[in-house]
Amino acid sequence: MRVFKTKEFARFARKAALPDTELLKAASAVADGRWDADLGGNVFKQRIARASGGKSGGFRIIVLFKVGAHSFFVHGFAKSHKANISPKELKALRALADLMLGLDAKALEKASTAGEIMEVYEDVEEG
Repeated sequence: MRVFKTKEFARFARKAALPDTELLKAASAVADGRWDADLGGNVFKQRIARASGGKSGGFRIIVLFKVGAHSFFVHGFAKSHKANISPKELKALRALADLMLGLDAKALEKASTAGEIMEVYEDVEEG
């Protein structure tokens, strides 16, 4: 399974100082069935701890995942900034999941070349 992050999520992760290694752990947990919330439509919410604290006051990230497909990090927020995603956001995320999880190798390459998505690698630390 390949793991990607959108350009917007990469910006969030950089500002939040979330290293790729933590994102890969979160993606692996979702793939193993250990998610914090299944929001339906292949949309999952996962908690990631802040560097200086625990998960309860940390970050919430939205992962698009389907068995046999790739994972995509598409949205993130600090719990201190908002409690959860809205019903309108959830509807949009489910539509995005349908689109992104259906991309073939050629479309993934095109999106990557355009800078819209980037692959998450274990040996890459952001910051």
